[in-house]
Amino acid sequence: MGKVVLVTGVARQLGGRFVRRVQREPDVDRVIGVDAVPPGHHLGGADFIRADIRHPRIARVLAEHGVDTVVHMDVNGTPLGKRGSRASVKETNVIGTMQLLGACQKTPSVKRLVVKSSTNVYGSAPRDPAIFTETTPPKSLPSGGFAKDVVEVEGYVRGFARRRPDVAVCVLRFANILGPCADSPLAEYFALPVLPTVLGFDPRLQFVHEDDVIEVLRIASGEPRRGTLNSGTFNVAGDGVLLLSQAARRLGRPTLPFFLPTVTWVGSALRSVGVTDFSPEQIRLLTHGRVVRTTQMRETLGFDPRHTTAGAFEDYARSRGPGLLPPETLARTVDRIAAALPAGRGQK
Repeated sequence: MGKVVLVTGVARQLGGRFVRRVQREPDVDRVIGVDAVPPGHHLGGADFIRADIRHPRIARVLAEHGVDTVVHMDVNGTPLGKRGSRASVKETNVIGTMQLLGACQKTPSVKRLVVKSSTNVYGSAPRDPAIFTETTPPKSLPSGGFAKDVVEVEGYVRGFARRRPDVAVCVLRFANILGPCADSPLAEYFALPVLPTVLGFDPRLQFVHEDDVIEVLRIASGEPRRGTLNSGTFNVAGDGVLLLSQAARRLGRPTLPFFLPTVTWVGSALRSVGVTDFSPEQIRLLTHGRVVRTTQMRETLGFDPRHTTAGAFEDYARSRGPGLLPPETLARTVDRIAAALPAGRGQK
């Protein structure tokens, strides 16, 4: 018999795409999709079970269906379809993960666990290293928002790994996920007609394309290929970085710089118009940026993304349509202003 794979968070586009993809694996016999709400998209030949992972019923689902592989994708920074609130998202991320891990611990058939995490665990601080590795401790732990959620989630996963050493555990720390269907907090930010920024800062950002997310999840959920190991913690990001100013020009979005003390007020205003996770941690990212090393992703996990950071952003930008200003015109204007400045004035 082939593997029985259970996937959480299948009502989101990314979860649905992974369910459809993993069904094509030759060693997979059955795929079970779980979410608190029915998905608005098809799941191929997968079975859908309506269950909230925050409730103990998820343990019965694992036991009754003899699940051996769990792919936990229900860790997110935004509500599904703009329903719910930041509080409900946090409950699903943290309480839901606790319940799911408790269910996995009590289910002997579970042999592999894959968790969708985020590079947000490193936080963003002025004295951060230039590049984070998987073993780099953050200078200051995130104090709120989605970043704090993933820190707590990973803490529970480490506890589970100690209690069930027989289970192969893979934690994938994704950089900001972008693409036509992206629903991350940063995707919401870039969709604004005018981008608020922090005066005097131009952070370095990394992205990973949603197509690459699906592929690396497939690799992590299967048996490791020869010469690779798909257990452990891995940073996942496309090659290269983009400055926030470069991203704004490529979108054709004008920026509106604010002094850092006033950005908290701006964040409150943005939350009032539907940007759900413009938290202090998100503001720190847009101030100090974050870059991670992906050596382990390539050399140990054996995964090479098809899309660079710039390529992932370009695909996202195409899906959103033109901004208020054509990117070519905006780029020419910025270049003219830079050329008109006295030598050294345009440098940071």
